[in-house]
Amino acid sequence: MTDARTLELLQDFLRIPSISTDPAHKGDVHRAATWVRDQLHRAGIANARLIEGEGHPLVYGDWLDAPGKPTLLLYAHYDVQPPDPLDLWHTPPFEPSIRDGNIYARGAADDKGQMLILIRALASLMERDGRLPVNVKILFEGEEEVGGEHVSRYLAAHTRELSADAAVVCDTEMFAPDLPTLCIGLRGIVYGEIHVTTSRTDLHSGMYGGVAPNAMQAAAEIVTALKDRDGRIHVPGLYDDVLPPTPAERAAWARLPFNETEFLEKEVQSEALTGEPGISVLERIWARPSFEVHGIRGGFTGEGAKTVIPANAVVKCSVRLAPGQKPERVAAQLAEAVRAACPRGAKAEFRVFHAAPPSLVNPDHPLIRKSAEAMAEVFGRETVYIRSGGSIPIVGLFSEHLGIPSILMGFGLPDDNLHAPNEKFCLANLFRGIEAMQRFLEHAGVSVDQRMNEGSA
Repeated sequence: MTDARTLELLQDFLRIPSISTDPAHKGDVHRAATWVRDQLHRAGIANARLIEGEGHPLVYGDWLDAPGKPTLLLYAHYDVQPPDPLDLWHTPPFEPSIRDGNIYARGAADDKGQMLILIRALASLMERDGRLPVNVKILFEGEEEVGGEHVSRYLAAHTRELSADAAVVCDTEMFAPDLPTLCIGLRGIVYGEIHVTTSRTDLHSGMYGGVAPNAMQAAAEIVTALKDRDGRIHVPGLYDDVLPPTPAERAAWARLPFNETEFLEKEVQSEALTGEPGISVLERIWARPSFEVHGIRGGFTGEGAKTVIPANAVVKCSVRLAPGQKPERVAAQLAEAVRAACPRGAKAEFRVFHAAPPSLVNPDHPLIRKSAEAMAEVFGRETVYIRSGGSIPIVGLFSEHLGIPSILMGFGLPDDNLHAPNEKFCLANLFRGIEAMQRFLEHAGVSVDQRMNEGSA
């Protein structure tokens, strides 16, 4: 196994526009699934196969010839976000480009590069030893970017087949370059739309302006009623279930190499940070709920002028959930708050698209400790523990259906431009990630007693 071969494979993978949200790319998504299955075959996972059904295929495989050793469930996703806006890309999003030690393409970090880390770690061990040091089950999906409906149904219906000691998820980032990082907490999500109606039809603003309710205005009033300028969410009961971080965790976060000014300039790229006063930036991102508007449509948005009073408006929005919050409860609270904030002359309702719970795992779990050891060995620095403001719905599902923790071994970087133009992945992290994953699998296959005996010999 060579670095050149790994890079060639990644380039081939990135050229497949597996955009799961766009029906026009259904064939490309299927092609990506087939590509992944074939790579697992070549890695020595002989029974890798596609699981077809409603939606995009799952890719499943297993190697269970290590009796008495732990079983790890490996997860990643092969689907990607749309590349829009295309005019902001420096090079075409599905023609991988290598610059300054990074590979640029849609899906480079999220999640094709990180999926390839798992595949190549397996291939390296099988090529060297003809076997793996642990049992593995592999579940890769093609709908993570659109809610993961297929994998959710499959997981709920096949808990026995997917049973494992822990899941390994390669879909997160390191806190900083060269700093090995394990993510132990994720925010959940409730995503949906606010639908506002004020009339049966759009109206002429000259004839009815000043007396007819305006759906776009009503939508704006609802949104501003739900969150104030300081970032406080005004949804009754929303904060009641939030579990605050422990003093020890807050102290650990304070020791991280975090510069608020640099974060603002290089990552947020705006003039100021917003959010709840008196709460640190990292806590706001990792351990507090947030409400965000993602898009508003309604009225006339074409070129030129058209003086209508819109009769309908739609607001796409989401709440990120902190540990302790439950999606069903937050969705109900948000729906009630939308109705309460609806101005006179309008009707409004909140419709849920998808939801996922937050997650928090114990960093003292033996397999999590072994993953931290493996990363520290490869990167030459002590592994740090962080949370993430993002959501990985499958992590909550693994906990709910299988009762297992998820080891979030990620090798992305904060400036990888996930979901944005010019997404990239650091090639050094690709190769070090493969080595770290290989070492973790080796460590996981050695019991505590064995390691103690080896150390005293």
